[in-house]
Amino acid sequence: YKKQTGGRGQFGDCHIVVTPFEEGEYEFVDKIVGGVIPQSYRPAVNKGIQEAMHHGELAGAPVQGVRVQLVDGSYHTVDSSEMAFKIAGSMAWKDAYMNADPVLLEPIMELEASVPDDVVGAVNGDLNSRRGRLQGMEPLGGMTTIRAEVPMAELLTYAQSLTSMTGGRGDYSMHFLRYEEVPAHVAQKVIEETKREREAATAH
Repeated sequence: YKKQTGGRGQFGDCHIVVTPFEEGEYEFVDKIVGGVIPQSYRPAVNKGIQEAMHHGELAGAPVQGVRVQLVDGSYHTVDSSEMAFKIAGSMAWKDAYMNADPVLLEPIMELEASVPDDVVGAVNGDLNSRRGRLQGMEPLGGMTTIRAEVPMAELLTYAQSLTSMTGGRGDYSMHFLRYEEVPAHVAQKVIEETKREREAATAH
């Protein structure tokens, strides 16, 4: 990042390597040898990267599961500053991110529904239409407990649907299970919608 505006300029140069990080959401590793970037500016690179990660370019969602290694760079004794290196970190991240084939993740919920035996087929069919994966069923005294893994995005209207299918005799609970990659056809829709929203926002 380099900017000159009459007086003192802004200069920050950093090189990063981005790799998957299975153990958690984010890790920053300082691999700088010598003083190519002074110690006092390196946290600013990290801060710039983390701020950029809050708004992923794919769909505006936060990015996670990455290790970022700061491996090289350069600075200017007069024009370098924390702000310049923060901007440089943000720019380096965006460049690396778009070259890394990022994928969209979605939360998967574990759902447990208790429904009358006579509507089990309808409830299972509905869960299937919501991209649900049936994990098991347990009948007990005229009611059946259905366990399934379902994307959270598909459960926003589930309460009304279950009430309608069971005539108010069904009940359910759910909790977060894990993140999974969004299927390509669904991801494409989300990305296109986000792009349209951004274009509409910048047009105003």
